[in-house]
Amino acid sequence: QVQLVESGGGLVQAGGSLRLSCAASGRTFSDYAMGWFRQAPGKEREFVAAISWSGGRTYYVDSVKDRFTISRSNAKNTVYLQMNSLKPEDTAVYYCAAKYSRTVVTTHEYDYWGQGTQVTVSS
Repeated sequence: QVQLVESGGGLVQAGGSLRLSCAASGRTFSDYAMGWFRQAPGKEREFVAAISWSGGRTYYVDSVKDRFTISRSNAKNTVYLQMNSLKPEDTAVYYCAAKYSRTVVTTHEYDYWGQGTQVTVSS
């Protein structure tokens, strides 16, 4: 089992920044590819960003490219999502996820999920 706990969400004005963190425990963190997803009210959960086990490969949905950065610290068992130039349409509950994999995983086929953290961007 892998336990994931997100933090760092909150209320921010459009154009502002937030950094989300996801702390993992339970298994060897560096064995897992990590991802961030989000779900807005009335919408399906969507993929946002993913990072490989080593951090050497990353992937983003087009709508966040050049604004969001995913990174990880295997020493701290933590994955991050730096979000800059936030827009109202970024408002959602953000979830981190883990999958036992050596590659970047861009589908929803993750093994473990966190409980989510709310991000609200005001206009």
